[in-house]
Amino acid sequence: MPRRRVAAKRVILPDPKFKSELLSKFINSVMKNGKKAVAEKIVYGALERLDTRLRDKPKKVDKDEETGGEGSGKQGFDADALLDIFDQALDNIRPNVEVRARRVGGSTYQIPVEVRPSRRTALAMRWLKVAASQRSEKTMAQRLSAEILDAYDNKGIAVKKREDTHRMAKANQAFAHFRFG
Repeated sequence: MPRRRVAAKRVILPDPKFKSELLSKFINSVMKNGKKAVAEKIVYGALERLDTRLRDKPKKVDKDEETGGEGSGKQGFDADALLDIFDQALDNIRPNVEVRARRVGGSTYQIPVEVRPSRRTALAMRWLKVAASQRSEKTMAQRLSAEILDAYDNKGIAVKKREDTHRMAKANQAFAHFRFG
């Protein structure tokens, strides 16, 4: 807890391509050594790759909506659909509870605590970035797009991390009464 005042929340400008604050925060999370252009290239490359991967998958086509004529070869997802996929992937990674260490009477207990919404998003972004860097694809953009797609399908390293966190909180439910005091 700060002694004097609470630190002010910084206003983050939306990213220039998709106009999304969430994506801008993720770009800032991916950024290393202040190289934002490199981070933007990685994230936008991952989303572009995700777009091509989803376009190549066979989609259900209604009988009324037969594709043909001009533009039939290039039917890509729009920016909103890509952002929805990214949001859904982050939602599948966001944890609801986590464990915090608390010292009571000389011994340390892992106490389950509900996670604040801003911390949920921060943890999800961090876990997505770390999980992508642990993958075996060649470039970071390829790793990131594959991990986003896995998270969208509720599988992958980042989703496993969330499930492990929830499992740990469930196992230590008996110590929840130490939360206050």
